[in-house]
Amino acid sequence: MPPYRWSSDCGRLRQYSRKSAVETICYGEVQLSESQREPNRQAVRHVEIDAEQAGKRLDQFLMKLFGTVPRSRVYRLVRKGEVRVNGRRADPAQRLQVNDKVRVPPVRIEPEGASPRIPRALLERVAKAIIHEDEKLLVIDKPSGIAVHGGSGLSFGIIEVLRALRPKDSLELVHRLDRDTSGCLLVARKASALRTMHALLREGRFEKRYLALVRGHWQHGHARIDVPLRTDIRVGGERTVQAHASGKTALSEFTPLQFLGKRATLMQVSLHTGRTHQIRVHAAHAGHPVAADEKYGDADFNAQLAEVGLKRMFLHAHSVGFEWPQGGVFNATAPLPEDLAAVLARLAPGSTHTRAHGTL
Repeated sequence: MPPYRWSSDCGRLRQYSRKSAVETICYGEVQLSESQREPNRQAVRHVEIDAEQAGKRLDQFLMKLFGTVPRSRVYRLVRKGEVRVNGRRADPAQRLQVNDKVRVPPVRIEPEGASPRIPRALLERVAKAIIHEDEKLLVIDKPSGIAVHGGSGLSFGIIEVLRALRPKDSLELVHRLDRDTSGCLLVARKASALRTMHALLREGRFEKRYLALVRGHWQHGHARIDVPLRTDIRVGGERTVQAHASGKTALSEFTPLQFLGKRATLMQVSLHTGRTHQIRVHAAHAGHPVAADEKYGDADFNAQLAEVGLKRMFLHAHSVGFEWPQGGVFNATAPLPEDLAAVLARLAPGSTHTRAHGTL
């Protein structure tokens, strides 16, 4: 059977040629490193961007420069025009170039005692989650429940913890994962590596594969869902993503791996784009929402899966892969976590739970 492709135009199914895929506990506390703090008050500075800093977004550059200043404060400084690039107003997402001159305004930073404190157990947990390290990259098997960065009421996330662990490294996120999603997360150790990674992502030469458990017996075989997504919609003040013809291009490739009776299907999902909540919205659009997805999922299905021990969204970033422009293939894999593997075992035909409760 040929692969199918969902199209936003009248729901027609068409064939699509294959492309490369893209897309806590506390025993003690530790203070953020001294290198992440600045004096309480600074004078206006004009910083010239060098080759190592080039390619960074303006907001990322400022967050690194200011250390403990909240992300919302940084965005406000940019919006008000207090931060300027080459004498002009700038956008937080603007990419900095070599020899750009950034005006950095005086910023009052919270006293030392008010700095966020990272629990020692969290530092140890993240340190143990590093599954690969070389001179260019770290690969983290991100635990579910930890955000990739601070903000929206969170003092810190994975990147802040890593910076506290490795204050001498210039660490930046290559991509992001939802807070409840576990698995492979890449962190660049050099600005040059970050630029390379972002170029590979833009050019579609970066492969990301996920494992997702979805509702019901998947009916569509090997399917490509090509449905634009609007990521700027708010419902009740909360950000939500919707399939909409006026949205940004979004393409996901779904392949069934294991059928668990009529109740659920384990899927492999490859991303050709990297929109917010893309897998979750595309799965729901296909009529098979992700298990335990409280935002886009099915409440009855979620309750049924809770009975077999599923306590968080079943979405795991299983592997990443790409080829360095200078030569050499890079691959990293994070195995399915034990809690998710246990759920699959309970759902499998012939399991004790299935014999006792039957299949749906």
